[in-house]
Amino acid sequence: MTTPSTPPVLIDAHHHLWDLVQRPQPWLDDPALASIRRTFTPDDLRSTATRAVAGRRLRGTVAVQCMPEVPETEDLLALAEREPLIEAVVGWVDLTSPAVGDELDRLLAGPGGGRLRSLRHLVQGEPDPQWLQRADVERGLAAVRDRGLGYDVLVRSHQLDQAVRLAERFPDLPQVLDHAGKPDLVRGERGEWERGLRRLAAHPQVVCKVSGLITEADHDTWTTADIRPAWDVLLSAFGPDRLMFGSDWPMANLAGGWNRWAATVDELLEGCSRDEASAILAGAATAFYHLTSTEETRESR
Repeated sequence: MTTPSTPPVLIDAHHHLWDLVQRPQPWLDDPALASIRRTFTPDDLRSTATRAVAGRRLRGTVAVQCMPEVPETEDLLALAEREPLIEAVVGWVDLTSPAVGDELDRLLAGPGGGRLRSLRHLVQGEPDPQWLQRADVERGLAAVRDRGLGYDVLVRSHQLDQAVRLAERFPDLPQVLDHAGKPDLVRGERGEWERGLRRLAAHPQVVCKVSGLITEADHDTWTTADIRPAWDVLLSAFGPDRLMFGSDWPMANLAGGWNRWAATVDELLEGCSRDEASAILAGAATAFYHLTSTEETRESR
């Protein structure tokens, strides 16, 4: 229950950070990403994320890996330990490694290890159409599950079958679909995506991030009307208790930025009740990532 001492919070369940001096990000060499080829810090996020959503302002975040490198995860965990804004980290380990359990134990015991709440691999870039079903990957996912961690599923719409099979094989592994499975909002061809998404949503251990949609639309011309059909499907398939707001900042800068996306979500939420908005803007992320989103807890860190 919200009281004057615990004001309603907004959780950004998906953003990135990188320091190009400390750790290069070769993927940013793509000419299309020139505008975000610079360092982004928590202070940059604070100064950028100023728009309220349903009267809520940003109070906590989940920082997500970009590089398939353990040292980047160590950087994020160490940053989270000293940065009050970051409440959880989605990291990376080599799920195919026979030593994956030992690596996870080392990270959990290291600086900021208590903020490691989920793992992610860029399955969207894997050519193997059954990568998530490989025996070595499943062994790694079992190690993730056995340590009480979740798994962020990053696939494109044509790979949703992999995500469905993962949910079938691991009913006791909490899973969150990143960027809503990346529907094609440029051409508007959502049939394959919607079918896969609804099959995935039938598994109760799977939740979904309402993030990354504006970069799947036309970066220059998109409007709320382009996003709404996907929003309606997500709300119908998962329900508000299994959807979480995420910005995908600074990738969002390619298509309007944090505040424009926040304003769009504010508009999309107009048909939702106060409790439904609360679930999407804080509740689902708090439950999945085991966040502590009270002012008292944050001030004590």
